[in-house]
Amino acid sequence: MSCPVQHTDDGVPLLHAVPDDVQADRERFYQAGPLTRVELPGGVRAWATTHHEVSRATLNDPRFVKSVDHWDDYQSGRVPEGWPLMGTIPTDDSNMLALDGAAHRRMRRLIASPFSARRVERLSPRIEEITARALDALEPRSGQTLDLKSEFTFRVPMGVIGELYGVAESEYAQLGEMYAKLFSGTTEEGEHLEIYGALFRFFSEMVARKRASVDEHDDFTTDLLRAGEDGDALSDAEITITLLTVVAAGHETTVNLLNNVVRALLAHPDQLAMLRRGEVTWEAVIEETLRYDPPNNVMMFRFATEDVEIGGETIRKGEALMTHYGAATRDREEFGEDPHPAVFDPTRTRGRHISFGYGPHICPGAPLSRLEARIILPMLFERFPDLRLAVPDEELQIQAALSVTSLKEFPVVLRPRP
Repeated sequence: MSCPVQHTDDGVPLLHAVPDDVQADRERFYQAGPLTRVELPGGVRAWATTHHEVSRATLNDPRFVKSVDHWDDYQSGRVPEGWPLMGTIPTDDSNMLALDGAAHRRMRRLIASPFSARRVERLSPRIEEITARALDALEPRSGQTLDLKSEFTFRVPMGVIGELYGVAESEYAQLGEMYAKLFSGTTEEGEHLEIYGALFRFFSEMVARKRASVDEHDDFTTDLLRAGEDGDALSDAEITITLLTVVAAGHETTVNLLNNVVRALLAHPDQLAMLRRGEVTWEAVIEETLRYDPPNNVMMFRFATEDVEIGGETIRKGEALMTHYGAATRDREEFGEDPHPAVFDPTRTRGRHISFGYGPHICPGAPLSRLEARIILPMLFERFPDLRLAVPDEELQIQAALSVTSLKEFPVVLRPRP
């Protein structure tokens, strides 16, 4: 179902957490661009970049920073107390996502080795084992309707995170349960903070254990413990926040990417047939899905440290800016008209998406997310080649969240190879 874009009385487009039609909503905001004022829930206003080039330019512009100290509406009390989206804006100085300039460069340098593509690639055999075990568990459910999200695309990346971090396998279920509640669209704000606190204690205790026996481990956590030179190293608090951040920012992104690829292929059987005939690669399908249906729809917030003229508008010092990745994927200047950007086409050769960000804050977990998708998805379709939706695609529901497009459930029927 679609509806006309809604505006405030003075003509500012309203940005909803759950639009009636996600793809149509992205097109509406693209048409409003390249830069537009938006109003968010609670009456909070901001700017949003909705075209590719202006999004890339502002993501790489040091005049836009992460610190809420530069947000006039927040500092002056115009942001409502208890504003629900405040939890999406990092404020802790130990959190890399809240830092800019030299402090941010220091954190990126210290985590560069643990996040490197070479380190990530070493996980390949374990990702295959974790995926195979999860597929084995689904085998007895063949022919039944099940939720692919809760029973597969959430569980497997959580197992990979456990392997990456060096979490004891006996603790995977506990960690997965906490994160399932954290990412649930029904979790209340008070419960959300309680879960976050429990996760902080979980990782803090793990960091303390590993620091006491750092030479006995070989995992991402101990890489962070060993990182640093010339006396500059990450504190335990910085490591704990980094572990939390990687999961909070990276796990849901990977889950959404896996779901979005499966959904796109099932909705486009001709493209799935081309994939099976070897006419397109899994890498091409994954990259086109990242463009066509990015796992992060909107990135919040950065704040102008001075007046900035861009995209035919002036963003005033102290104003908030968000990046509408979903709208930027519709940019004809970047991706052309043929095939149209609203079309899912893995043979597309023009344009390069920025769905993992751009510039100094580009997602450090992108190599891991891509690796998981390249391993997990072919194994899923090989084991269950007749995988089908259990409901019409238009009946799939989006979970209430402004920044991501996450399915509430993904009901499917699995059918193995005869």
